[in-house]
Amino acid sequence: MMIRHHVSDTILMAYASGELPEAFSLVTATHVSMCDDCRARLMALETLGGALIETTVAQMSEALMDTALDRIFAAPPQRPAPRARPAHRPVFPTPLRDYVGGDLDAVRWRSLGGGAKQAILPTGPEATVRLLFIPGGKAMPDHGHRGTEMTMVLKGAFLDDGQRFGPGDVQMADATLEHRPVAEDWSDCICLAATDAKLRFKALLPRLAQPFFRI
Repeated sequence: MMIRHHVSDTILMAYASGELPEAFSLVTATHVSMCDDCRARLMALETLGGALIETTVAQMSEALMDTALDRIFAAPPQRPAPRARPAHRPVFPTPLRDYVGGDLDAVRWRSLGGGAKQAILPTGPEATVRLLFIPGGKAMPDHGHRGTEMTMVLKGAFLDDGQRFGPGDVQMADATLEHRPVAEDWSDCICLAATDAKLRFKALLPRLAQPFFRI
């Protein structure tokens, strides 16, 4: 699998420090689980963060250090739950599968019309994340953005402004981008998309349906 569109260092740094909204953290974790390049960059950023923490710890008073260590060692050990081996290769990477509680068959889709559908996943109030299903050859309505949108392809591919986004690829969109992504003909496209503001649709019908679909 060749991933051509990656997550920026700015996003990875915010993810490593816990500053990303939950919706964007889920997309980032899912991408990192599939991308060796971004996983290596994330590890480098975490190592840098650890070095900064060590510097800070070295400057702490002895009493404050003792208090911090007492709290750390007082916490009960976390034991990972046993994982059942899937009978077939899953569509969702592990972070997303754990979040959904299963693979594609566990998703409760809601129709958007024209064969497209979505499933909004529960997250914090700062942003929204949803699974999108776009039939092969179909296009999303022409739209712009009031905030940031982070879209990752899980299955299939879509074309947008002369670029192809396949499995593992991430597309970042902001208020400067207006586009109309089209799923490739040969396969349905399934994406994971996080947004922190409503989209701006050009056509009347999508604008009328927008409150019902929370897009």
